[in-house]
Amino acid sequence: MTVLPGVTIGENAVVGANSTVTKDMPANTIVAGTPARILKSLSEID
Repeated sequence: MTVLPGVTIGENAVVGANSTVTKDMPANTIVAGTPARILKSLSEID
């Protein structure tokens, strides 16, 4: 996982292996990819 400088990953966020986080990611989400994108909100899983 690569996180660019100044980028914030929200609490309880899950980042996939080999992802590149280029912008802030909100809390309670699953993100993956290069660049990382939101795949699912953890509240949707319940």
